[in-house]
Amino acid sequence: MREHSDLAATIFEQLHQLSDEAWTFIKLRCLQDGKIDSALFDQHQSVCYELALCVAEIAAAKTLLKYANTLQGDHLGVELALLFCAESIQRILQKFSAFGSEMGIARKRALSFYDNAELIVLLETCSSASNSSALGAGICELNLTRLPSTLDEEKEMVRETFLRFANEVVKPRAEAIHREDKDIPEEIIQQAAELGCFGTCIPERFGGLQPDDHSDSLSMIVVTEELSRGSLGAAGSLITRPEIAARALLAGGSQAQQKKWLPPLAAGEMLCAISITEPNTGSDVAAVSLKATPTAGGWLLNGSKTWCTFAGRSELIVVLARTNPAQSLGHKGLSLFLVEKPAYAGHKFKHAQEQGGSLTGNAIATIGYRGMHSYDLFFEDYFVPAENLVGEEPGEGKGFYYTMAGFSGGRLQTAARATGVMQAAFEAALSYARDRQVFGKPIANYQLTQIKLARMLATITACRQLSYEVAALMDKGKGQMEASLVKLFACRSAEWITREAMQIHGGMGYAEESAASRYFVDARVLSIFEGAEEVLALKVVARELIERA
Repeated sequence: MREHSDLAATIFEQLHQLSDEAWTFIKLRCLQDGKIDSALFDQHQSVCYELALCVAEIAAAKTLLKYANTLQGDHLGVELALLFCAESIQRILQKFSAFGSEMGIARKRALSFYDNAELIVLLETCSSASNSSALGAGICELNLTRLPSTLDEEKEMVRETFLRFANEVVKPRAEAIHREDKDIPEEIIQQAAELGCFGTCIPERFGGLQPDDHSDSLSMIVVTEELSRGSLGAAGSLITRPEIAARALLAGGSQAQQKKWLPPLAAGEMLCAISITEPNTGSDVAAVSLKATPTAGGWLLNGSKTWCTFAGRSELIVVLARTNPAQSLGHKGLSLFLVEKPAYAGHKFKHAQEQGGSLTGNAIATIGYRGMHSYDLFFEDYFVPAENLVGEEPGEGKGFYYTMAGFSGGRLQTAARATGVMQAAFEAALSYARDRQVFGKPIANYQLTQIKLARMLATITACRQLSYEVAALMDKGKGQMEASLVKLFACRSAEWITREAMQIHGGMGYAEESAASRYFVDARVLSIFEGAEEVLALKVVARELIERA
């Protein structure tokens, strides 16, 4: 096995080098006067998208191999890692072969990997049906829901605490919240607040759980994953919005603003929403047009927003608005505001201010991710005090940068949400496969089911370990692009794994009474929010890797 691991590591380094060459090739075709020309770049969208997916899978495989090397004596865990790597190598080589001419990589060069006799042995051994099904059989026999943790004792205690909370408080309520599109019940919110989950990204000096002297993104990931395992809509996203708001305030807020807003956010005494997207802008944040007009003592907001999750229940909405009407300024004309309002239950609200302004919200009907509700918002002369402009007067025009500071953490957290949903789907599939009898025996005894389960557990572990690695990077002030990379890979994986879980359930997987159907529709949103998959692949991952080339 060690020989296979070493060979796989070498192959992934070679694939990484190929991807670097491809980015250089594409960069040369996008340059105009020494700079990346957007129009030229857009002519290479398809190949950049596919190459970004390759880079994400290479990163996941390399991380999983490093993890496997820590599994002393765990034969099953190492073999699962090699299964994932063998299948990844073949998928990546297929893409280099199919898109080689557009990447500047000759097809025969991609195919020449198959001239390596040792690689052929690795592929045929590790990804064979007999090996994969044997691994799946081992998973079923042991009822193995996850591979060994790399967390230290403290983080493992945090994980177990929120695992119990998810099992005892969230899961019993999750189905009713989803099927009836209910609000998140107060008992979930209150108990989550008591456990400190709203303060995972807020420094201790403001009442949060984050150490004052260093960042600790790993705790946030561990908590998020377990909450999402309980329910994405009812718990997994509760701390995403305070995460984004806190990072924005820490990046640009004045000391007075940090002291005022961070403690109640950390304690869960004030819940918040994030309002960036507009009906005509989508992921193009720089095109935001909601107007913020100066008035006596503050600003008046006018215009529409959409997809503002949790806007009804929240008492604070972080809103990106245009304080300079010149659209030519793009993102430089944007500022970030802290908008206060009362909490409202249900699917619609209207808040009328004493000054005459109003804010109206209507929930958008969605196929999944229910409980938090995402709203269309309409601001009409809505007054915001001057001290609620993030950064106060010096912060005017810097809202885009503060927003991006928040989003990097949100994207990493979304990868953890995806891992939590995958974990829940896998556990449900494994349990059902062991219990369900078809043609006289449990479906867990059939080869195809076993192969599915083996692939699922290997992929979940790759996503988890990659998110841990990116968390460490972000805590060092790096990893902004990598946060998008892990979101890209984990969210795509969640769609596939929840589909496989539904397939294992058969007809019951399509029934609403089965949690598998909820996991499937919940997973679908992951590749859309906190940066749509295509936008992340092109505008974040591809652009940065081209710049580096």
